[in-house]
Amino acid sequence: MPGIPGLRGTDHIGFTVPDLDEAERFLVDVLGAVHVYTLGAKRSDDDDWMSVQLGVHPRTVIREIRVYRLGNGSNLEVFQYDAADGQAPQPRNSDIGGHHLALYVDDMDAAIEHLRAHDVEIMGEPVASAGASAGQRWLYFRSPWGMQFELVSFPEGKAYEKDADVLLWHPAHPEK
Repeated sequence: MPGIPGLRGTDHIGFTVPDLDEAERFLVDVLGAVHVYTLGAKRSDDDDWMSVQLGVHPRTVIREIRVYRLGNGSNLEVFQYDAADGQAPQPRNSDIGGHHLALYVDDMDAAIEHLRAHDVEIMGEPVASAGASAGQRWLYFRSPWGMQFELVSFPEGKAYEKDADVLLWHPAHPEK
């Protein structure tokens, strides 16, 4: 069988923020994540561990790592670095390494109102998907540090599911 032996799924999504306290307020107070644990600083002043293991400048310092559970899905591992060679700006979706984190919600309109009540930057208006994703609505929004997130909802399913041999994993129905 092709692929990594024993692979079960995504354990966590890791990303770097400029301010862990600001990120925690957003993740906990706005998104509803639960802080699970914190890891202290990591540095390597005498060797290339940071470069070899993490692909960063060898004198870069991880200030702290905080780990969160977010609903019924992947965990979040959030880093704050002191980068010895500076930090690049937040990538756009069109950049190599560009990304967004999509969050499934049962009620798109209620979720949007919640974001608005917390003064979250909402990007545009909800979009109704077409083709294989028909039945889905989605909307992008930004965290205080500029990372793009997406709300997605398809309570009646997506069009592709009618004839599919394999279904995408769904946080509301993880057993399927």
